[in-house]
Amino acid sequence: MSLRICFVTPFAWSQPHEVNAHIEGTAAALRRLGHEVTVLAPSSRARDLLAGRRALQRGTDAEVIAVGPSIPISRRTNMGVPVAVRANLRLALARGRYDVVHGFEPGLPSLSYLALTTTHALTAATFFSPDRLVYPPQRSRRDRLRTRVDALLATSQTTADAAEERFEGDYALVPIGVDTSLFRPGDKRQVIALELELAGRGVTRAVARLLRDLPGWELTLLHTKPLGFRPTIPRSVRDRSHVRLVRRTEQRAAVLAEAAIFVPAPEGEARLALEAAASGAAIASGGDDPDRVAADVQRLTADRELRSRVAAKGQRRAERESFDLVARELHTLYSRLAHKRRDRAIGVVGADPLEGRDWIVVDLHMHTDWSHDCSIPVTDLLDHAEEIGLGGIAITDHNVFGGAREAVELAGDRDLVVIPGEEVKTDGQGEVIGLFLEEEIPRGLSFADTIEAIREQGGLVYLPHPFDRLHAIPDPATIHRHLAEIDVFEVFNARLLRDSFNDEALRFARKYRLLQGAGSDAHVVQGVGTGAVTMRRFEGAEEFLLSLRTAEVLRRPKSLAYLQSLKWVAQVKEKVL
Repeated sequence: MSLRICFVTPFAWSQPHEVNAHIEGTAAALRRLGHEVTVLAPSSRARDLLAGRRALQRGTDAEVIAVGPSIPISRRTNMGVPVAVRANLRLALARGRYDVVHGFEPGLPSLSYLALTTTHALTAATFFSPDRLVYPPQRSRRDRLRTRVDALLATSQTTADAAEERFEGDYALVPIGVDTSLFRPGDKRQVIALELELAGRGVTRAVARLLRDLPGWELTLLHTKPLGFRPTIPRSVRDRSHVRLVRRTEQRAAVLAEAAIFVPAPEGEARLALEAAASGAAIASGGDDPDRVAADVQRLTADRELRSRVAAKGQRRAERESFDLVARELHTLYSRLAHKRRDRAIGVVGADPLEGRDWIVVDLHMHTDWSHDCSIPVTDLLDHAEEIGLGGIAITDHNVFGGAREAVELAGDRDLVVIPGEEVKTDGQGEVIGLFLEEEIPRGLSFADTIEAIREQGGLVYLPHPFDRLHAIPDPATIHRHLAEIDVFEVFNARLLRDSFNDEALRFARKYRLLQGAGSDAHVVQGVGTGAVTMRRFEGAEEFLLSLRTAEVLRRPKSLAYLQSLKWVAQVKEKVL
């Protein structure tokens, strides 16, 4: 299955960066698997920006589209993305019609964050560093990002643990990747390649001093970023020591191909060490202890067979972390994400098995005086529902089933369809409504156990007000874990204070093609019918689901302040009387 994939990076494509190196290598490997991959990125290079403008204007595909100039970003920045760049990003996402949008380092105020929160495609996010997780600062915006991301990945367990504290969910580890066709052993010379980092100055001095006892060996000091210090090299070995800036992939490949030994810096770049291993260099051990590192280097220089064994072990590890392997893992992930979406709803004439049935208006969420915060007698509710023209209602009292049972009994000789249900409070993950129930479900169960209890009765799982952040709701990770078990997703609740909560639910349901429900959540009779669905008349749970596939959401909201005041007045009267 060929997919249209969009990678989004926050870092300038015109400058070397570890994240961009991962994106470039992975994109190339995915293209070899038959996928179409486009990279959206900022750039400071004029020709990139010109080519990007042309691609956006003409709507043409390109491997890389520069959507705007690069801006400085860091974990301390408060700078937002310019409006023009935002507009270009939206245009690129809309015209690209991508199956998957994959953002990298979205914990920064950047294109990646905007792409993941803007697109309607399936999404994935990859985190590289625990130091790039500061955005957004508000919990509500982090939850929104988490809700809109389908898969979470990290390049190390340390990063995954740090990211989970900010964006809760199940993280998969993915290699940083290496191009094993480019980084491969060359004609090895007696060269020790050492990574220069400020934290590794002690290691650098120890290896440089050791070089005096290693005639015929050379030392190449590598750095991928501007140096903030000057390495100390003994005068006696300066003619055998060289400092090389290797920011670009080709530069590193050329140097590492001939290096026999590589000494990583403490807190150095994992990518550089992996590239050295792929190039057949024996990786010296010892960590941040200069004496241990120097001793290991001495052993490796003295024993060719040991050097060969260590190098071979490193090459095997590099093969397991190649870009081809990363691409295969992502291919599997993207294919699995595609199954999160339900089959498309009925959309052709004659495909509806209930086509001959009458249309009725059904309010799928309301309460009676069996709920602790409602004072509507069941009989009054049934009478009022018929008076305003409802053809069906679902009784969903809080943690009790008596109201639903009573309503079903009293509606026996009426034309009104009554769905027996219950709104069950879970243990810390909001509420779940069970429809077509036969008996009461106790409150306080876990989210998963509540769903199981509904299923045991042959009931349907209806998730009410899933993004109403002013009340207890399931966290985004819980919703994603149980997405396949949710039968109906409430996209309109007439009692929510903010329209954005309903809008987020509608967006989510459309993305995954979930069956959409709506209800008034009425606690006073004046609120009944303010939220409902127009659907074909049905009998039983199976026909109910079939009918929902062609249903339309009906919004008839009234003033929330008015309805809430009526509820409070009713509660006060009940206490007084």
